[in-house]
Amino acid sequence: PLDIISAIRLVNYLLTPYKNWNLSENSYVLKGVKGETPVTYVRVEYNGTTLGDSSKTDVSSSGTVIYNFTTSFDYNPDGPNSLDDIAHKPIFLTVIEVLPKEKRQKDEKTVALGQAVVDLLPLLQGKCSFETTVPLHAAPGSPMENLRPDAKCALEVAVSVQESLLSAAQLSGGNLLRVTLEAAYSVPDAFIPTGPQQNYMVSLQVPTAGEKEYPLLFKNGVLKLGGEKEPLPRPKKWPISNILAPGAQSIPDSFIVGGSYEDEDGELNKTEDREFRIQAESIKKRIVWDVERRCYLEPAAVLNLQKHIAESRYWPVEITRVPVVTSTKGKSSKADKGDDDGQISFHGVAYVNVVPLLYPGVKRIRGAFRVVAYQVCEVFEKTKCLLSVFRDLGHQINLTKLGATSAGINSPHSRAVASRNQKEDKVREKDGQRKVGAKEKLRHSTEVPGPCPQYTEAGTFLVMEIELDKALVPKRLPEELAARCVKEMIPPRPQFPCRTAGAKKAVKDYHSQITSIAGAILDEYHELFGKQVTDGAMIDHQTLEEQKCQLNYELNRSGKYFAFKEQLKHSVVKIVREKYLKTTAFNNLEQLQAFQSELYVYLVDQMHIALNQLLSQDTAAPTLPTFASCEQLRLFAHEAEVTGDYELASLYYQQRVARDRQNIQYWLDYGAFCLLIEEDIKAQECFREALSLNPSHLYSLLLCGIAAVIMEHYEEAEIFFEDSSCLEPSSILAWTLLGLFYDIQDNDIRVEMAFHEANKLLQARLTKEKTIIEAAEGGGKCYSLSLFWTSSISPKLKSDSVEPVVTIQLPEEEAPAKGTKKISPSVISSKTGVWLSMAHSGIVKPMCCFSFQFVHRALAHELLCLQGGPSCDYYLVLAQTHMLKKNFPKAEECLQEAIQIDYLNPNVWAQKGHLCYLSGNLSEAKECYERTISFVTDAAEMHFVYLRLGSIYLEEKEYDKAKQIYLLACKKSASCLTWLGVGIACYRLKEMGEAEEALSEANALNNNNAEVWAYLALVCMKVSGRQLEAEQCYKYTVKLELNKEDLLQEIHEVQQIVGFGNPSF
Repeated sequence: PLDIISAIRLVNYLLTPYKNWNLSENSYVLKGVKGETPVTYVRVEYNGTTLGDSSKTDVSSSGTVIYNFTTSFDYNPDGPNSLDDIAHKPIFLTVIEVLPKEKRQKDEKTVALGQAVVDLLPLLQGKCSFETTVPLHAAPGSPMENLRPDAKCALEVAVSVQESLLSAAQLSGGNLLRVTLEAAYSVPDAFIPTGPQQNYMVSLQVPTAGEKEYPLLFKNGVLKLGGEKEPLPRPKKWPISNILAPGAQSIPDSFIVGGSYEDEDGELNKTEDREFRIQAESIKKRIVWDVERRCYLEPAAVLNLQKHIAESRYWPVEITRVPVVTSTKGKSSKADKGDDDGQISFHGVAYVNVVPLLYPGVKRIRGAFRVVAYQVCEVFEKTKCLLSVFRDLGHQINLTKLGATSAGINSPHSRAVASRNQKEDKVREKDGQRKVGAKEKLRHSTEVPGPCPQYTEAGTFLVMEIELDKALVPKRLPEELAARCVKEMIPPRPQFPCRTAGAKKAVKDYHSQITSIAGAILDEYHELFGKQVTDGAMIDHQTLEEQKCQLNYELNRSGKYFAFKEQLKHSVVKIVREKYLKTTAFNNLEQLQAFQSELYVYLVDQMHIALNQLLSQDTAAPTLPTFASCEQLRLFAHEAEVTGDYELASLYYQQRVARDRQNIQYWLDYGAFCLLIEEDIKAQECFREALSLNPSHLYSLLLCGIAAVIMEHYEEAEIFFEDSSCLEPSSILAWTLLGLFYDIQDNDIRVEMAFHEANKLLQARLTKEKTIIEAAEGGGKCYSLSLFWTSSISPKLKSDSVEPVVTIQLPEEEAPAKGTKKISPSVISSKTGVWLSMAHSGIVKPMCCFSFQFVHRALAHELLCLQGGPSCDYYLVLAQTHMLKKNFPKAEECLQEAIQIDYLNPNVWAQKGHLCYLSGNLSEAKECYERTISFVTDAAEMHFVYLRLGSIYLEEKEYDKAKQIYLLACKKSASCLTWLGVGIACYRLKEMGEAEEALSEANALNNNNAEVWAYLALVCMKVSGRQLEAEQCYKYTVKLELNKEDLLQEIHEVQQIVGFGNPSF
């Protein structure tokens, strides 16, 4: 509860040599101004208030003193010492020496020896107590200034609270914002160190839990002349002025480290800006702050911050200078009198793009941001910000006219400053009450009369950093992959039988057949003329010709000649295919005759060789087992659809149906595919086949009705839709489709009836299931409706990808048929949800106006029913319909609207990635895909996101990233294309073993992919002694007509290098 006050206690101050300094002859012993063993005490201050002084204690001879002092202050979430104060204000510990009294001296004199600061940040990290050792920094004029660097003093401090300052909800949902303002470089020439003293200030406004924004003010910038760069690293400073010890101004363990310009998030990070940046940061004048301001954000403020960034990309960071007005003795300044009429000058603004903070896992942005003149209209147009800290909140400028806020110490050296600040607080409080009704006058008195072009002319820019403790959008942790991840992810399967086919084997088979036929002919000759005829006896030429004619006659008469010819034909065909790689018909007669002549000469030569050889007989290859399951076939078919290989997709769908002809879902999927390829009659047959298996099946009836509408059989369509609503009167989808059908028919009365029934059923279901979700906007209510729809844009590895495919799945409440798969549903929120449900649930056939008619009518009704404007899902569906029609500009407009509404929706970014990919903008597509996979929640179909992102990585030769992405795809849904991507990446990384394993798995899933055979050929040629396999793979690469000329050229080059792989050599 907010009214509970926790006490922060500081205990056990111990002043001791830093790092347990060993005392020796040369060791340091704390010395005072007047003696070796001074009397000291500690003053504790926080937020401008003195919490107390410890007792006065002598320093021992060893330089150690134990104070044993405890003090406390109250934490109030709504008042002073709030969480924001604890975030950016430290506790100040000042060690003060009490000087010995001199003669006739009544009061004691004191001098500050040093000061330490205690950062209370651990209390905002959930800790209830912590102990720390903080260094004691020397005060000006203190003997500690003369210490060696290795002889420093420190205070041991313990801080505790009775209970945690943050609740569990605040720890999980809250955040800590750090804004570091480094410097403004290349400032206008009018900024000079001489003349009246100026206070250089920068401000920005941070969203809070309420409607108003909280201003962060950086004051007292130091104007420096050019000459050298600021050192790196350098410490960050507390946002508090008048700190006693100069060393205490630095925040412990917090440094500005800089970085390369190219890695920054600002505006001047291009190569052409490098020279200007170097000159501005080394030669030109600059204003240096080096201040870090922390701000604790409540969970509601974090949500507002996300919303603010999504709605307006930029934060306005204002810069100005104000004359420092100091009071003289006996006279009061304008500030003391409460005068707010001081005018600011050089009012500029830098537009900081904070959108990267909404990227998954991004917690920090740093960069240089140009400063331009502050103009109200421009600021509002870019940032939607109406108020200016310096222009509209001018009465707060009085805080800076004295140059600082309270230092946080009340030592004798700063009491005057502190008391005057308290006086000013009272004056401003009275002054604020006096000017409640004078807001307009204040606005005019502080408004800059005109724009300030000096910043633009000088090229001024701010260097600043914005950092969060936790990313606004969490990022998925990268999956750890084992060293042999490729082999481990491949499911076990029986070994393929070795194939010995190839060019050499074909020639050997030919030799074997020649030898066999020659032996048979010799046996026939012996039967006709006797064996003794050939036993060395001389036969004249005429007799030999007569025997030859008689032998030919007998062979033709008996049919043995034809048998020998058939026996030899098979081996000749194998030579033609394996040796000459001829598998298609010739284009003209001349090519055929030339090839026949070449082949005849070769066969005759090989016949002469074969007559003296003995070869083994060829063995028949066993039938390969079938490995793909029905679910894998569905995935393969879907991949083939979106890659445009409709013949292969049809084969997969037919295989599913052949395995189980009683499965309704298989028929429906095949029918939806037939709609895609515009085979309406075949699609109707598939839907009716499914309906014949179960005449009461709702989705079979609806799809039959949609097919009838497509074929313009409206009477049949009405029968199917009415039957579906009669058989399933509780189906919202059935009534919605019926209403849309009547809407097409312009039957207004029945349209109203059907839609009324659908709305009534929806309300009844929501009440029964208690799934009402209160809407944050307008106090209305949003109803969630689960949809059963899968849709994806083609993941084809080329830019000319085909249209997306939409298929239907069965809802959970309506029992699916045997073997039916339910895909994860999308959830759409709207006033009724019916129309957007219909838009998602439509079975869309590309290039068919009637299916689009259903979807567009559903979206039109959704738009009429929405309160507060269209939803993100509305624009997402509308973008998908435009992409179906390849209307990419309209699709991009819809996606931009969707991003504005829901910046963290992975489906929107995935869809935008598909759009950029299809449009040829691969760099932006890559960014969208990377952001999609970084979200904790997956998009609807990550498979195609992985495929396309992997292809982009391969195109950009980022093979390590491509391998990891494709492996993720293999783990989630392995297919030929995913393993092919792994194989290509491994081959390019020269990991030949893993490349062969991945490509073999791809080949097992689809042995008709020419690219798989091509890379297998390359792998076999790179591995010594794989000539047979290389030739076999190359043969299938050519046979399957590889259409990538660069890959084919690469194969030919490798063949020339290794000297094998092409049997036609």
